[in-house]
Amino acid sequence: MGAEVFITRAVGTISSQAFNNAQVEACYEAGNNGYTGTIAEKSEFTMIDCPEGIDPEVYAWLLIDNEDPRVDDKWGPAGCIDCKNGYFVFFGWASC
Repeated sequence: MGAEVFITRAVGTISSQAFNNAQVEACYEAGNNGYTGTIAEKSEFTMIDCPEGIDPEVYAWLLIDNEDPRVDDKWGPAGCIDCKNGYFVFFGWASC
């Protein structure tokens, strides 16, 4: 079993609602049999602040490429960046 990188945008009033919405969408798209390589494999997330002036998805890729320990484990939490106005970016590695 391997791992895949995922980056997904989700909408919600709060981060936990957006996380749930992203998981529901991932299950719809990839199925819910496990090992999808999507956010559906995650059970939790950790909030990460994005530096001012950097696109959140670009920052997510930077953290993934630099093996940031907060998101570098396929069994660990997803990263979450609050893009404000109800938009969130979730990212990391997921089992596949």
